[in-house]
Amino acid sequence: MISLGCAKNLVDAEIMLGSILGQGLQITNDPAEADVLIVNTCSFIDSAKEESIDAILEAHQARGLRKRRGQKLIVAGCMAQRFSAELAHELPEVDAFMGLDQVAQAGEIAGKLLAQPDAPVGAEWEPLNLVTRKPVYIPDYDTPRFRLTPSHTAYVKIAEGCNHPCSFCVIPRMRGRHRSRPVESVVREVRALVAEGVREINLISQDTTYYGMDLWEEKAGPRQPVDSRRGNTLCTLLRELQAIEGTFWIRLLYTHPAHWSDELIETIAACDKVARYIDMPLQHIHPDMLQRMQRETSSEHIVNLIDRIRAGISGIGIRTTFIVGFPGETDAEFEYLLDFIERTRFERLGIFTYSQEEGSRAAKFPDQIRQSVKNARYRKAMALQQRIAGEIQSARVGRTLTVLPDQPLVARSEHDAPDIDGRILLSKPAPVGEFTQVRVTGTRVYDLLADPVA
Repeated sequence: MISLGCAKNLVDAEIMLGSILGQGLQITNDPAEADVLIVNTCSFIDSAKEESIDAILEAHQARGLRKRRGQKLIVAGCMAQRFSAELAHELPEVDAFMGLDQVAQAGEIAGKLLAQPDAPVGAEWEPLNLVTRKPVYIPDYDTPRFRLTPSHTAYVKIAEGCNHPCSFCVIPRMRGRHRSRPVESVVREVRALVAEGVREINLISQDTTYYGMDLWEEKAGPRQPVDSRRGNTLCTLLRELQAIEGTFWIRLLYTHPAHWSDELIETIAACDKVARYIDMPLQHIHPDMLQRMQRETSSEHIVNLIDRIRAGISGIGIRTTFIVGFPGETDAEFEYLLDFIERTRFERLGIFTYSQEEGSRAAKFPDQIRQSVKNARYRKAMALQQRIAGEIQSARVGRTLTVLPDQPLVARSEHDAPDIDGRILLSKPAPVGEFTQVRVTGTRVYDLLADPVA
């Protein structure tokens, strides 16, 4: 299997592999040995779509070079979900397209393909298209998974889909409306993972802060703050996870500023297993840009929220992302964003150049910005953040931190999510997957240098 894209797609890949093992099939790392190849695609932005198409074509070409006509090729993931009809026409080399509702049926689908006779050479062939239009599937605690992460860290998908109408995004159309797993389902999965030795639980969904609200008796609005008086929420879940015995981090990813509340801030502060880390993509801060992006929040709310989070949660590190070059973004609006980044000093920050996503409302907006301007704004914003990050990291020199080693000489702190944030480079080996105390001795801009404390 080739799996592309985000952590949510990775969980889908793990479920597919669990289904394959459940059908008595074996998994191999060698494509030459495989009877079935699966490409789990991403279509978040144009570059992701290009990478997915390249992976599909490379998989097909490789089986031709190996003279494996009987080797089956399945395309899964977001690109298959969104473009299966078009891809079936353009890529007749593919044997089957499966969507997001079929991830837990991958083993059964692979078995059916293997049981089919090969089409005669030169015969017309139409790929099997199993994609359903509006996904409704969500995993459960006992859904078989073959984890692809290191043994000490895991992603737990607490919900699927999204209800937000962001004008630059097509994820709601692709992954469906927000649907939360029951609290007990998530708790049972996390309890089992901790019992297996997992030391880091990364909670993911398209909008983690909306968790549970779709199950309330009274409908929650698009700016509804977390409020456990109305039903189960992310706070309910965090309190239940905090009660699980063991030493582990709970990391919150993909939160939305619209739903943060004082209750959520207070809950995180009270739960010492919740990492002092918040991933909260903001996308922009200028009022007009937030309105054009249809972000369902305001600049005043965001500024006030960040102040409340930092005042209420000691030692918190905030990660965010911004989009530059969105249609109509003026020089003044971009400078407004830079000023906000300078004043706020985010511990972790990423920048995306706007991608004109087919099917999104923003793709049809006037005043599309030239790629050269987008690239220039990207470089300027990242140069600013590099300076800020270097200053923040330098201030940590001399401190003692609790870290989780991913490799004997490479670890992460609470402020570092897997794959996307900085690393802590150790002077001496430390036990992989076990919390370790280190003293910071230096920096390399985004990374830290540290000595393990005996």
